[in-house]
Amino acid sequence: MQHKRLTHSLVTVGITMCAVALFSASAHSQAKVGSTGMQSLELEVSARGMAMGGAFTAVVDDVSSVYYNPAGLPYLFYKEAMFTQIVLPSDLNLSFFAIGLPMESIGGVLGIGGSFLSTGDILETDYNHPNGTGRFFSAGEYALTLSYGRYLTDRFSVGFTMKYLGSDLADVSANGWAADIGTIYNTGFRDFKVAMSITNFGPDMTHITNKAPLPINFHFGASINLVESADHLAVLSMEGSHPSDNLEKYQGGMEYWYQEKYALRAGVRLNQDLDAKFGIVDGAIQRSSGVGFTFGGGLRLPIGEERELRFDYAYQDYQILTQVHRFTFSIVF
Repeated sequence: MQHKRLTHSLVTVGITMCAVALFSASAHSQAKVGSTGMQSLELEVSARGMAMGGAFTAVVDDVSSVYYNPAGLPYLFYKEAMFTQIVLPSDLNLSFFAIGLPMESIGGVLGIGGSFLSTGDILETDYNHPNGTGRFFSAGEYALTLSYGRYLTDRFSVGFTMKYLGSDLADVSANGWAADIGTIYNTGFRDFKVAMSITNFGPDMTHITNKAPLPINFHFGASINLVESADHLAVLSMEGSHPSDNLEKYQGGMEYWYQEKYALRAGVRLNQDLDAKFGIVDGAIQRSSGVGFTFGGGLRLPIGEERELRFDYAYQDYQILTQVHRFTFSIVF
């Protein structure tokens, strides 16, 4: 009886996710760049994930699961804290933090996180004061998250995330909420995983009288260990996504570990429309090839038997804009 109930639950989750994905695909069959709000929700928060081209939905096994796929939280065996700092084009700053807490009392892992995008001070200008009014203002967005993930079987995990959202522009602000749901299935063959997630599902946010939908996204990914030995591990990951404000995007990445301490990573991102989201050149949006390359590395430093420091770095090429560097620091305790 219990097995039948579990099977029914898995089928229900799978059908629900597929139905939402199909609805999203049919409702948004063309690029609608700039038609959604809270764009900070689409910015990668993990140096490790970005170095693999963002193909991370099936790979994620650390506390950044609160962003990528909450079904990755059950892979945490110990408490873990993470912090990422990113300097984006146009002097935008994105900070991310998260903490994961395995809790036997609730039969899973609890994740708490937050991301903060800020512009710093901006000199106000208007028609009568083209050189500035002397007044400064700022703009920013933030998301506070609470996640929960657990195993339903020894190979199948599921996770959920609730987000409290905020957006501020000078004297105008808006608040809202969103939800994520994700699954990961490990086949048991070379750690081959298949994963799905739906992120940022929620109602429109309203600034005064203007409504902006959230950047809902459906991710489907898979990963497999190409090399498995005592000293070497090589992981291949592929992923496709369908955002509500753009065409389908595709990512692929590789991760190589030596003695589980030193990592090298590389990735490629296809159909990304990088410059259309962030930059205007000579008064008009300049089209790029839509292909972006990433690479990076990582280091794990054991401290005793159950503690570990982790450092990760990622480089991302924004083509005509600039390069973006991500630095992530984690501690396992």
